[in-house]
Amino acid sequence: MKRTDLPLVYSCSGCSSAAQTANMIAIKMDREKVAEMSCIAGVGGDVKPLVRTAKSGRDIIAIDGCPLSCCKSCLARHEVQPKHHFLLSDFDVPKIIGEDPSPDHYKNAYTQILELIGQ
Repeated sequence: MKRTDLPLVYSCSGCSSAAQTANMIAIKMDREKVAEMSCIAGVGGDVKPLVRTAKSGRDIIAIDGCPLSCCKSCLARHEVQPKHHFLLSDFDVPKIIGEDPSPDHYKNAYTQILELIGQ
């Protein structure tokens, strides 16, 4: 399977433990070839090649750490709707400023997300 056959995954990657958990999950999905990670900052910043990728018609998985849904909002700026949108707060991942992600929260959320997307 070519990388371009995979869905795209975007994640929030802010300063909280929940945001970094979202980023870790997206990286793991990329490394395990579940999805191809792309840059949400580039989409939100109107970087043309990254916006083209987001608008390419591939399925999109968006992972946000908290209900602010920054990742989903960056995509919406370009009228892109993710096939799957996950809020890690729905998986009991706490948003704590100045703390690293919990390995247990990361593993639990990753496993549940894989189940929900049918992996």
